[in-house]
Amino acid sequence: MSLFDLEFMRLALATGAIVGVLAPAVGFFLVQRRMSLIGDGVGHIAFAGVAAGYLLGISPVATALAASVTGAIGMEWLRSTNRTAGDQALALFFYGGIALGVVLVSAANALTANLFTFLFGSILTVTRGDLILVAGLGLAALATVFALYRGLVAVAIDEEGARVSGIPVQALNVALAALTGLTIALSMRIVGILLIAALMVLPVMTASRIARSLQSTLLLAMGVGLVTVLAGLVGSFYLDLAPGGAIVLLAAALFAMVAVGQAIASPRRA
Repeated sequence: MSLFDLEFMRLALATGAIVGVLAPAVGFFLVQRRMSLIGDGVGHIAFAGVAAGYLLGISPVATALAASVTGAIGMEWLRSTNRTAGDQALALFFYGGIALGVVLVSAANALTANLFTFLFGSILTVTRGDLILVAGLGLAALATVFALYRGLVAVAIDEEGARVSGIPVQALNVALAALTGLTIALSMRIVGILLIAALMVLPVMTASRIARSLQSTLLLAMGVGLVTVLAGLVGSFYLDLAPGGAIVLLAAALFAMVAVGQAIASPRRA
């Protein structure tokens, strides 16, 4: 039997392809702004959203989407208004999100196998509805990234300079925060809440060691993300592994290979 004869694998691969491209595309700007860990904070908020969905008896994906986008924007608001330092804002949402999630899970008595699919990802749970949702919102998010590319890059390189130049810095920051929350919510079924931040960062780290410009770094990171997600899903199917862990380990291994290769080649160049 071919891999593609199984509907759940076709759905997982199609959904994973969109996630594999979207996550590094958004993560690229977070890395450039040295905000790589924001994905973990938003992921914890998404966990609280999933728990809220179980407690209220509604779609956990919908509540996670609302929670992650709202939380990401709230984190950006705290950072931009200088009411608290950026790392303190991250800590507030990081610990508050996971604590709220634990409380809501306990209240809903939802500590089941279904909850773990959101935490760690599962190729068996991807549905046609998930694919439609990820395709619609994911492609819209990618279109937004490329439409705002110049402004997002300008803010990432020099936020104060961009503000002086008349670029709508605050609006772009909010847009990036919303895209981060959206990406994490859409990626839960494939990579899992606890690991999606790694998929947003590791392909960008790998691409930045090879590419020669910001634009080529972004495009290469998207390619690396796509390859690692698809290869990780296929490997997890045949080897009976957790898909989220397989994808992230593959991305980490690829980065390590590039880094070691450069370290070996550097003395020869000298």
